[in-house]
Amino acid sequence: MSDPTTAALDALAGSDLRFEVKRTERARSAEESASFQNIELDELLRTIVIRRGEDDYVFVLVPGGRQIDWPKLRAHLGVSRLSLPDAEEAKAATGYERGAITPFGAQNAWPVIADASVPEKPVVAIGGGGHGINLHVGGADLVAFLGADVVDVTKADDR
Repeated sequence: MSDPTTAALDALAGSDLRFEVKRTERARSAEESASFQNIELDELLRTIVIRRGEDDYVFVLVPGGRQIDWPKLRAHLGVSRLSLPDAEEAKAATGYERGAITPFGAQNAWPVIADASVPEKPVVAIGGGGHGINLHVGGADLVAFLGADVVDVTKADDR
């Protein structure tokens, strides 16, 4: 029996992006996910969907241990207000449930913003469209493939 596929994996089939699929049990935290994948926390990217306006979203790639710096993100996008959609709205906008959101194979090709540190990393892990499914890919390759804007839009997570 083969491993189950996802819309993200289907979307990448036949593409020229070089990546490795890492399947783990479902993690309860970013720290646990990084541990399961044998990577550093800052190599784990969360894809956060942000509402810019009615039916207008962006994906923001945020390294583990960091959080969105809202003033920087608003300034980059030239807007005065941004918000996080609830779980139902996020799924409607992307086709993925929270914790499995990824730009790959999303229902809509929303613009992608990658934190400035992403292209500097030799390997990052980004969601593969299902819980416990991650893709390991070069940071610069990921940014180029997605056509992402690379901007300093995060700050240290002070939890």
